[in-house]
Amino acid sequence: MEGGMVDPGFPDQQVASTTTTTTITTTTIYFDKSYLNIRNIPAVLKAAVMATNLIGYLCSAFSQYNYHAHSEWFCFVSMTGFWFTGILLVLYVLHVIEKFQRIPWLKLELGYCALWVLLYLIAASVCIYRGGADSAAGFFGYVSMCIYAADAFLKFKAWRAGELAQGQRQMQPAPELASPGAY
Repeated sequence: MEGGMVDPGFPDQQVASTTTTTTITTTTIYFDKSYLNIRNIPAVLKAAVMATNLIGYLCSAFSQYNYHAHSEWFCFVSMTGFWFTGILLVLYVLHVIEKFQRIPWLKLELGYCALWVLLYLIAASVCIYRGGADSAAGFFGYVSMCIYAADAFLKFKAWRAGELAQGQRQMQPAPELASPGAY
């Protein structure tokens, strides 16, 4: 290029744009019945897994092998999952999750769901082998495992997208600033 000539492919000015993100959370604990809406997929998954946990527990507890190790293990996995999921559901409905934003809730739930997928794989596989009511418990164990896997997948996607477990983020574009050209 000769002196004084401007490259036609290079702009005269550079425009810098920034976006500010504000997080809106509520610090009060209140009952939110809209969380229990049928369109809220995480709430539906939590309710469904609680139901399958309970049904699987009842099938295993009333089987003829209910005092054997495999049945006790299945009962432990199903009832622990039932209570942890129930506690999480209550925390979401009361917006306690939103109050404690410093806790990485999505990572915590992702780890919990992934662990329960593994535990249910083991417990349901052993119960299916026995037959009878234990087969029914194993079936509900596999259903619970699939629901936990779906929930883990959704938590992973939300974590990768940078979403909040509860609350909102609003993005506001800042005013554009123009800087003078390089020439």
